[in-house]
This record gives sequence, C-alpha cells and structure tokens, in this order.
Amino acid sequence: MGITARACLGCMSEGSVPGRGRYAKNIEAGLNFILNSASEQSGLVAAETSYGPMYGHGFATLFLGEVYGMSPRADLREKLQKAVALIVRTQNDQGGWRYHPVKADADLSVTICQIMALRSARNAGIAVPKATIDRAIKYVQDSQNPDGGFRYMLDSAGSMFARSAAGVAALYYAGIYQDDSIRNGLAYLTKYTPGKTQEQTHYFYGHYYAAQAMYLAGGDYWKKWWPAIRDELIEKQTEEGYWHGQAGSEYGTGMALIILQIPKQTLPIFQK
Repeated sequence: MGITARACLGCMSEGSVPGRGRYAKNIEAGLNFILNSASEQSGLVAAETSYGPMYGHGFATLFLGEVYGMSPRADLREKLQKAVALIVRTQNDQGGWRYHPVKADADLSVTICQIMALRSARNAGIAVPKATIDRAIKYVQDSQNPDGGFRYMLDSAGSMFARSAAGVAALYYAGIYQDDSIRNGLAYLTKYTPGKTQEQTHYFYGHYYAAQAMYLAGGDYWKKWWPAIRDELIEKQTEEGYWHGQAGSEYGTGMALIILQIPKQTLPIFQK
C-alpha cells in the first residue's frame, strides 16, 4: 500500500492527475487499488498481507489527501474521512503511533507517516482535532536528543540520520516552524549533507524526509542541500531509469521521483 502511494505521488509530482496527464492512467489505477482496499468499517487502508499496516495506511492517506478534489470517485471523501478518523482514534497516550491501529506503544517512524497524512487531509478541508496535533508535537519533541537528532522510541537512545530527518519534517508538518527543536534538528541534519559522509542506512527513507525538511526550512539550508541530493540521485539512477531501494526498485524509484520534483511544488503538501 505504501509503495503504491509513493509511486502515485511520484507520478503526481510530474503534474499528472486522474483524467489528465501522461501518467493519469497509472494514478487512477493506484487510486482504485487503494480505495478498494480501504475497510468500510474501520477505515484502515491496508493490503491483506501487510505487516505493520499503519505505515501503508499513513502513506495511503497522504496520497488520498493529495489527490482529493482531482478524482471523480464518489467514495474518495468518505474513505479519506474514515482513514483520518482511524489515525485520530489510535493515537496512543504518548501522542504517537505504532505498527498496528491500536493504542499501544509508539515510534517516530510510524508517527511521521500519520502526521503528514493528517496535514494533507487538513489542507484538503478534512477536520483534524487540534488536540491530536498538539499531542503529536509533544511526542516528537520528547523524542529529540540533546545533540539535535531524534531517537526511535521514547525509551530508546541514540540519534540517526533517517529518523532525525523524519523528526524535523514531522515538526514542520505539525505546524512548528521556528523554535529550538527545529533549529537543533536542522543543525544535526546538515552533518549528513549528501557527499559529506558515507551513505546512511535507510537511504531513501531518510532523504525523502530530509529533502522536505530542508525545503521547508528554505534559505541556505535548501540552497546547499538541494544540488547535493539532486546530483547524487541522478548519479545513482540506473541506465534503465530506476533506483535500487531497500524495499525494491519501485520503492526507491518512487522516493527518488518525489525528492527530485519537490521544487516543482506540484503536490499540495509541498506548496508553501
């Protein structure tokens, strides 16, 4: 579900939408798959074989928020609302989310997926409780370490690039634009500017969020980050046109396409 959503977002970043554009049919097929997979009762958007379905649910809900208003599917609004309602009611007491749609523990990686989904839905006019966002902000800020990076769970330790990029992006999408947590997080991320260090684990995942964080930060952050990640991704592209990702070439290619097309501001989520 998550890979389908990323692939569709990559096609939408080019400028195509359902019914119009070079990749309209691809987006329509992906949208149909996602909507047809949404539970009528719970609102969960998940593939039958999914492990940890909240990852896929978050990305799928993000895609539905971005494509909302562009598709004639009559059930899009209702299923987007149900998907958002599931996210809201499964937030745990710490303010985050975990692999399954239950109020248990939480981790930063799944939490950022839900925050982006809620932001996209709210941008599309779907109601999102302020209390849900406030609790999510507290969870993300509580996950930050003294070095400016972020830990995976509140009771874990250590900062790493990928989850720190997710942490900064989460704060931006939750509505925090200027405070110490943002400044310290950006300072941590700049140590991992492409070309400065060895390649990090969860490469595409990390750079997907890092590029968004730097784009939203703007100024010198983006001016230095953008040409570095752009050139690195172009160099990594295979002769056949795709990128190798940790979860397969479809995953890597979808992520790379979204990153490379961020400056076009085609997706509503990237429009400042």
